Amino acid sequence: MPTPLAITLGDPAGIGPEIILGAWARLRADGRAPPAFVVGGPEVLRKTAEALRIDCPIVPIADPAEAFFAAAVGLPVLAGLDGPLTPSRPSPDGARLALASLQWGVRLTLAGDAVGLVTAPVAKSALAAVGWDFPGQTEFLAEACGRPWHDAVMMLAGPSLRTVPLTVHVPLAEVPGLISEGLILHKARIVAEGLRRDFGVLYPRLAIASLNPHAGEGGKFGDEEARVIAPAIAALQAEGINAFGPVPGDALFTPRARAGYDAALCMYHDQALIPLKALEFDEGVNVTLGLPIIRTSPDHGTAFDIAGQGVADPGAMAAAIVMAAEMAAARVSADA
Repeated sequence: MPTPLAITLGDPAGIGPEIILGAWARLRADGRAPPAFVVGGPEVLRKTAEALRIDCPIVPIADPAEAFFAAAVGLPVLAGLDGPLTPSRPSPDGARLALASLQWGVRLTLAGDAVGLVTAPVAKSALAAVGWDFPGQTEFLAEACGRPWHDAVMMLAGPSLRTVPLTVHVPLAEVPGLISEGLILHKARIVAEGLRRDFGVLYPRLAIASLNPHAGEGGKFGDEEARVIAPAIAALQAEGINAFGPVPGDALFTPRARAGYDAALCMYHDQALIPLKALEFDEGVNVTLGLPIIRTSPDHGTAFDIAGQGVADPGAMAAAIVMAAEMAAARVSADA
């Protein structure tokens, strides 16, 4: 890539620093590390590597362009943002560092100094305590990119499955009232375009999940399938999008079913995340579609309870870094 990836630090009291180091060391040893740099925290990362005996030298840099040369020596890290290392002890200072790294990373990516953004886990409650007013990083990124929140679509992706929750962080009791034909159409269009542009899937196949057991059983268990979901699928098909369903949730994730689609659009959070985490926990990646920038993240949280112990698996962070690089390459090809 002619431009490196930017990796945000995440909450320094969580597992972010150690999985960044572990992922980079693993990818470098395998010869798969793309050009990249971490946005701030050189001392946090250096102390983490020393404490956990991770073989990953830290190379402070002043400009993203230096990442290409610095990577020959170790992990490039932008100097200028830093703080103390306090594993498992979240603090306002740590939250401010996480937020500054995220803000700086977005600016660099929007400016073209980074080809994509990989975000380490943050703690929403810790960020809220220092003035954060967003449901999550996805919504923050949408606003930073000048897009409405509903244009930022969360897709969870692994080697054998991609899922999209149509509703995300809302109570389950509110889901039926939030599911609408317009919501399904809007997100399905963004997913189809994202698969084409960022994943090289020329003719995306979208499976649309049902809301109720047995897809409503002819109205016995609910009428949302006939009243809302089926008309949305028909409208997508009329636009030339290969969508099908409603598929009962208990049949959607069998091996045979997964071979028949490129992404599954699910009605609520757990319907999408339970199968993804069951199948791809150590390689699951959170991808944001619908934005002008590429953004990926490991599909797990800060894990404060195990931070600093050296037991966090860096597999999902490594997968997020590789996927961001692959998306960047696919986008260049699609836009050529």
